[in-house]
Amino acid sequence: MSEEAIAEPDRVEGAPHPRETRRLVGQGVAEAAFLDACQAGRLHHAWLLTGPLGVGKATLAWRIARFLLATPEDRGGGLFGAAPAAPQGLDIDPDDPVARRIHAGSEGRLFVLRRAWDEKNARLKSVITVDEVRRLGSFLHLSAADGGRRAVIVDPADEMNPQAANALLKMLEEPPQGVTFLLVSHAPSRLLPTIRSRCRELRLATLSPADLSAAITAAGVEAADGAALAVLAGGSVGEAIRLANLDGLATYAAITGLFATLPRLDRPQALRLAESAAQRGAESRLDLLLALLDLFLARLARAGALGQAGPEAVPGEAALFSRLAPDAAAGQRWAALHQSLGARARHGRAVNLDPAALILDMVLKIADAQRDGA
Repeated sequence: MSEEAIAEPDRVEGAPHPRETRRLVGQGVAEAAFLDACQAGRLHHAWLLTGPLGVGKATLAWRIARFLLATPEDRGGGLFGAAPAAPQGLDIDPDDPVARRIHAGSEGRLFVLRRAWDEKNARLKSVITVDEVRRLGSFLHLSAADGGRRAVIVDPADEMNPQAANALLKMLEEPPQGVTFLLVSHAPSRLLPTIRSRCRELRLATLSPADLSAAITAAGVEAADGAALAVLAGGSVGEAIRLANLDGLATYAAITGLFATLPRLDRPQALRLAESAAQRGAESRLDLLLALLDLFLARLARAGALGQAGPEAVPGEAALFSRLAPDAAAGQRWAALHQSLGARARHGRAVNLDPAALILDMVLKIADAQRDGA
């Protein structure tokens, strides 16, 4: 693994790191809420940035940190000068010294709390440990060189183990002067209620198809069909980038094409799909197949429950959903299978079940469910 990969567990492969992303698309409401609080003198010491995975929470955290560290607290004009105009947004000139240091990872007034590298096992730790929070404690006990603001980004806070969460809670209960905590959370319900109660929440919205397309372009990712990618990604830029990098649209088309052969499942086609997850170094392929099978079932169940399919991700999807889930009762059956197969997939991954066997088992369970419900 490269040194960059070790140091950047919060980087989406194929996309700029959040600190390198200058433009945040579709989250003007959240940005304005923070800026209004800051300019009104109501800058809370801890902010909880919530919302679906991949909609820009980490990017907003870095934008806020850059803004706070580059913007003087005292904006008075002194005896002879007028006060500078209030900022209209969180943008900071890329040539600003603070912006340059943050981009280089050398800003001493910023601490980023995230999963660390496990030297013993040569991989990233699965959680944020209390040792990392203790490092944060050392940072907080130091005074800023200029006596000004400092910032802490926790990304994501959901990955703290219980000991780390309790250690962070103590810091939130007695925050040092001039420090702003920015906690990124994909699932705030998993956090300690006492942590949530000490933060002001900024909720980021799911991106519209137009905003998602603009965000993908801003990230420098090329997508052949941005509209279809937006449907599959569910408004998540991070997921859209992952799907684009792994050719997710083509894989989803293969999945829908396979189930279009029901009730007489094309066995050779099913075997080819399953075996594609068993190739050497194909762990990302397995994760993609599991995610897209899960998504297929969720979309199928939703189509049955609502009595109509949403926007198509691939041609022919709506007709297939109408045939497989013609009514609400069928939608309920598919929803139950979605839940049980999701648990089955998680168990299979946990016990390192053969990837091809896991995918084929899921495909056959879906075929059996269609035959039983017909």
